[in-house]
Amino acid sequence: MIDSLSQRLVPDELWVLVEPLIPPAKERPQGGGRARPDPRAVFTAIVFVLTSGCAWRHLPPSFGVSVPTAHRTFTKWTEVGLWRQVHQAVLDELGGQGLIDWSRAVLDGASVRAKRGSLY
Repeated sequence: MIDSLSQRLVPDELWVLVEPLIPPAKERPQGGGRARPDPRAVFTAIVFVLTSGCAWRHLPPSFGVSVPTAHRTFTKWTEVGLWRQVHQAVLDELGGQGLIDWSRAVLDGASVRAKRGSLY
């Protein structure tokens, strides 16, 4: 069951784009261990931390994901480039629906001269 906060953070339309991008969990050669948490619950918990600005240690237990699991998974997904893939998938989807007009994109390339003798 997905509560209203989780549904707002990760709507079904977003999850359809994200789910195929999530790397599969590695199988333990010895077997056993704990059941893996629901990937959508983990993704939602990570999105909550990133968008709310709350510290990892303050992740509410209502997401059903422990703080160490959420943080460890965030780190792994960052290392494999998941966030860049999600960003590209969302842009592709919006562009494919005609919701982004790339002909009107603007780049901000402001230039500021450095002070004489300054390294930066």
